[in-house]
Amino acid sequence: MRIVEVTPYSVKWKSDFETESKRLQAIFGAEVINIHHIGSTSVCGLVAKPIIDIMPVVKDISLIDKYTDEMDRIGYEAKGENGIPGRRYFQKGGNERTHHVHIYEQGSRDIERHLAFRDYLRVHPNIAKQYGDLKERLANQFPDDIDAYIDGKAEFASEIERQAVRWYRQL
Repeated sequence: MRIVEVTPYSVKWKSDFETESKRLQAIFGAEVINIHHIGSTSVCGLVAKPIIDIMPVVKDISLIDKYTDEMDRIGYEAKGENGIPGRRYFQKGGNERTHHVHIYEQGSRDIERHLAFRDYLRVHPNIAKQYGDLKERLANQFPDDIDAYIDGKAEFASEIERQAVRWYRQL
């Protein structure tokens, strides 16, 4: 069973991302265009589940499945699209997850929404605080129910994402 744990921001998350990013770059090589740190651990000061979300952007998503064995060797479990068409998703750490890797092909609209959400929270600390407060309340309310935690923040996260994408497109 996954325990819902939300912790204060840690400066270690940035170095954890950088370390793992180098491992991913070594695996995917020239297929990678860029690797982004996304999710709550990428927003300075934001409380988060201590799981590093990484988003490699690649030239051709159809080639990514051939790297599954190499990802397995460094501790990742391949989950295919995992509910999002055009994505390849990997997770590390089993029930005590440490990393999520969300791979998209260049031009995917999902890239924009992830970057917009991250950047919006980075420059709107009041919204980030509201989001963090909600996550802490939900983690305390549902420490043994990850689905209830996710459902509880879904509406607010979707609203932030809508605002963030509009804001991002005006930059």
